[in-house]
Amino acid sequence: MESKLRLAEYKVLLYRLFLGYLFYFIARVLFFAFNTHLFAVDSFWALLKLCYYGMAFDTTALLYTNSLFILLSVLPLKVNTRPGFQKGMQILYFVTNLLCFATNFVDIIYYRFSQVRSTKATLDVLADENNKKLLFTHFSEAYWYVVALFIICAICWVWLYNRVKIKQQRVVDNKVYFLSSVVSFLVILALVIGGIRGDFAHSTRPINMVDAYKHITIPNQGDIVLNTPFAIFRTLGTNNYKLQHWVDDAYITNNIKPIKQYTGKPAAKPNVVIIILESMAREYWGSMNKGVNIPGFKSYTPFLDSLSDSSLIFTNAYATGRQSIHAMSSVLAGIPSFQNAFTSSPFAKQQIQSIVSVCNDMGYETSFFHGAANGSMGFQGFGSILGYKHYYGRTEYNNDRDFDGIWGIWDEQFFQFMGRTLTQQQKPFMATLFTLSSHDPYQLPEKYKARFTGGPLAIDKCVQYTDNSLRIFFNYAKTQPWYYNTIFVITADHTSQTYYPEYSKQVNRFAVPILLYSANPAYNLKGVRTDLASQMDIYPTLADLTGYNKPIRSWGRSLVSNLPDEQPKLINSTGNIYQFMQGNYTYLFDGKNFTGIFAVADKGLDKNLMPGGINPEMQKGMQDCKALIQDYVDRIVNGKLVAK
Repeated sequence: MESKLRLAEYKVLLYRLFLGYLFYFIARVLFFAFNTHLFAVDSFWALLKLCYYGMAFDTTALLYTNSLFILLSVLPLKVNTRPGFQKGMQILYFVTNLLCFATNFVDIIYYRFSQVRSTKATLDVLADENNKKLLFTHFSEAYWYVVALFIICAICWVWLYNRVKIKQQRVVDNKVYFLSSVVSFLVILALVIGGIRGDFAHSTRPINMVDAYKHITIPNQGDIVLNTPFAIFRTLGTNNYKLQHWVDDAYITNNIKPIKQYTGKPAAKPNVVIIILESMAREYWGSMNKGVNIPGFKSYTPFLDSLSDSSLIFTNAYATGRQSIHAMSSVLAGIPSFQNAFTSSPFAKQQIQSIVSVCNDMGYETSFFHGAANGSMGFQGFGSILGYKHYYGRTEYNNDRDFDGIWGIWDEQFFQFMGRTLTQQQKPFMATLFTLSSHDPYQLPEKYKARFTGGPLAIDKCVQYTDNSLRIFFNYAKTQPWYYNTIFVITADHTSQTYYPEYSKQVNRFAVPILLYSANPAYNLKGVRTDLASQMDIYPTLADLTGYNKPIRSWGRSLVSNLPDEQPKLINSTGNIYQFMQGNYTYLFDGKNFTGIFAVADKGLDKNLMPGGINPEMQKGMQDCKALIQDYVDRIVNGKLVAK
């Protein structure tokens, strides 16, 4: 009777699904082990608790991955137990499972850079890379031990799979076989649907990434609860630009002020050079850490520290995204990215007001410089949308003797290339350079390996190298007639590796520098500012400094304006949760509900103040957060990224 009811087959199916849970658990423990310093998990039991919560997300991921395998296992095909059929099923099982399983191992390393589980947005960024084969080869070699761990797990998984096999059975009673199979199919289908949704309640929505935060108090622990296949599956085909109607238009106009107009009147149009430093977090700069009282702090930016003495610097500034492609829209157009990169969305292909359009409107020569292969990271395409008149990449540099072997042209040589190119351009000009040498695999040119020895982090020596490349560039620029009337802006795209506990805190994982410098004292760009600033503020600041007097669309503010009603605010995202800062508080918002309110000094988000009651300032902060998101989505979806 057991063979007629196919009970042995169903037991083996359960065993094979159980193996998925086992190895997802192993991957989760490895993910935590390699990134322990990023998570405040204080005991083994706390980790096990997070793993327990993660089983719901593992269930969804495994059922998505194995849906075809499960279907073929339960359909009454009468050949299910034959060796040939089972061999084909094994191939299907491991092709799908190991492919998805491998993404967990990618995030063991990638997470320390992105600070979020990889999603469909990560795949979109990878799609823009032209040197995928080279990158795959490099990362396989650099992180061979992770590849080895994956291979060991895969071998163990295959071995355990083969330990329990289905014995071939001949169908002797077709009626019982088909009837029991239909009943089993319906029961299993119901269980699969419930497992994918996360429960069987009709009134609830399917389990989503934000649900990983229901049982935790420290936000980034949600990434331990999650697994990478789930994050990718749940973001396939999703629309992260959903129109909301939380507040009326008058509230947005009066409180968010997305349309601004400045009255700066420079004596002559200044040249503008925006330098976006790859991964150059605030943690590495000495000038950005005076008074922070970090024991044993060491700076790796001697030139930038000296330049800071003659600059206007912001020591409480933050990125509005987690990846390089996020920074391009944030810095140049004041458009942050949350779950997905705005530049990879279908809404990026519209007219966008930015510092590029502002400068084009004022008759500037506009150029974008990036030493990687043309098209890398989608910079060239988005630069074209913004309206850059010139793009200079590895193709235009046209000398692969200075190629670093992975990403592109070394920073030192490419800075000099930009300097020579700017000298030949018409004035005024606006140029943007995005560096690349301070990026994994953290290599140095041979002649600098003995000179720049760095510190405890692999990136430290590359920070020293890029800092020196800036020194050489500025030494050249000082000899050029355009230097005196040029405004330089230096910032970072995002943060990277952390060493000091202060910068492992949730809020400080977005801590970047902002520096404004000009040799011309008329711009009054000197001093140290500790008020809240972000990448979104760079575009309106430059519109103000260049004397652009027409209305602009911006969610940031001019950092040099004296307008009293421009309240500092910041919004970014951990990938699943909006993080909004204004006034005395930091707010966490999952798109529907506020999950935490913290004192602005609580960078680790350790003490949630919501249980103590909501005061009037908190109430307004919550409303402003919603209003900003509402206006952001409305303007992106409805093509209103230009001030009218």
